[in-house]
Amino acid sequence: MVTKIGYKDKNGVVKIKPKFQTGFTSANKFDNIIAVAEEVNQHWKLYYLTKSGRIVGRDSLHIFDNGSDCEGEGFIRFRDKKTDKVGMFNRKGNIVIPAEYNDMTRVRNGLIIALKGAMKKVWEGGEHYSWVGGKEILIDTTNNILIDSFKYSGNLNFSSLLISTQPNTDTVRQNFKAIKGKFYSFVDFDKEFNVWLTTSLLDNFTRKKLLEATYKEITYWKEPIGWTTETKNSFIDRNYELIKTKLLQLNSKDCDYTIFEDGLNPFIYASDEFVNFFNNCGEPKEWIYPIKDIVISYKEDKGILQDHIEFLRTDNGYKLISLTIRKGEIK
Repeated sequence: MVTKIGYKDKNGVVKIKPKFQTGFTSANKFDNIIAVAEEVNQHWKLYYLTKSGRIVGRDSLHIFDNGSDCEGEGFIRFRDKKTDKVGMFNRKGNIVIPAEYNDMTRVRNGLIIALKGAMKKVWEGGEHYSWVGGKEILIDTTNNILIDSFKYSGNLNFSSLLISTQPNTDTVRQNFKAIKGKFYSFVDFDKEFNVWLTTSLLDNFTRKKLLEATYKEITYWKEPIGWTTETKNSFIDRNYELIKTKLLQLNSKDCDYTIFEDGLNPFIYASDEFVNFFNNCGEPKEWIYPIKDIVISYKEDKGILQDHIEFLRTDNGYKLISLTIRKGEIK
């Protein structure tokens, strides 16, 4: 028996009867436009479907890593099979950016990074590839070029855009000169987190500071139970000295640690509490709410032990949300 999916409205009224292939349509929620796969006369039809019922982009879906694209801010990417170039539909299914780019990001705060003039390098087996050369530019959703050469490092918060006549002097920002002469600046998540960690949390570390910098729920790994979640107050009360010791190690030159960036794990943080941290396809919004994972490594006779201390960026700042302690024990 083959399971099909359809969609209901918020009142439970069926708007689209189940007819789409499960595992292909990534949208858990039908906002404006989605990618679907429908079997018709024993043949698969792949296309985009708008909420009004319009079908566009037949056999032109944007597929990456075996997954179809997900709507972002009312836009969705498509790939022209004849030219292997990427463009973008708006929520109504109209082409707002023609297929003239090698690749492009989803829309983030009305902005898109697009790649042009690159060559595709296919890896052994033909299933994976990368782009070589070309130029990255910053465009808007009407295909206007804003920055002609968008070279950047780190991970930028596109929702933090400020436009000025002179470069922004904030040390956590990266500046880019736009075509029209003004400067676009964005907060660099790495710089932002490092400044917050050293000045707002570690400097004059206190229990009050830690509580303020902790999410209302803490998820932690404890043998033999596995992942466990509890409210922050009771957890911090029992483990304050342990967490303090771990975090203040970062001030030492001898501390071997690295900070990685990720998104919330949808399998662990599946409750309604975290719904705003995921998009309509269940993917973490790491371009707005990244996880900063501090990994502290210890060399032992039997190998290396690693502690993980994870902070989630929220609308109210970075918050401690998860701990995995291998050297020591959580109470």
